[in-house]
Amino acid sequence: MKIRMLLGGAMLSMLTLNAWAANESTAAGQAAASALGSGEVSFKNDVQPILHDYCLSCHSPGGKGFLKSGLDMTSYEGLMKGTQFGPVVLPGNSEESTFTKLLTGTNKGLKMPFGLNAAGTLDRQYILTLRRWVKQGAKNN
Repeated sequence: MKIRMLLGGAMLSMLTLNAWAANESTAAGQAAASALGSGEVSFKNDVQPILHDYCLSCHSPGGKGFLKSGLDMTSYEGLMKGTQFGPVVLPGNSEESTFTKLLTGTNKGLKMPFGLNAAGTLDRQYILTLRRWVKQGAKNN
């Protein structure tokens, strides 16, 4: 009887320890994901690669988007200068920035990047990154 009780106690201890370890690793994973989601977005490391891959084919000197609007996205300065119609990025205000409105199609129905895919938009993760960058002040970092 004592052996059964000891074995039962040992098993209960192991189950408790495993459950605790699982909670700790889940909590660590959630903390890491939270930190990534709330960390500062870098223009150089996060934003510029997206612009390079999805925007520069049109919004660089000689490109169709550049010719129509004057928006040069080859540099931070060009992006912040905006178009011939005015600025597109309003630092700190991702809801009102034309830049982010164009990514989501809420600017007169026009959605950028134009003709990217069947959905006509960037992957959600890229849109969220660009919106966070604008919301955080659109810094040249």
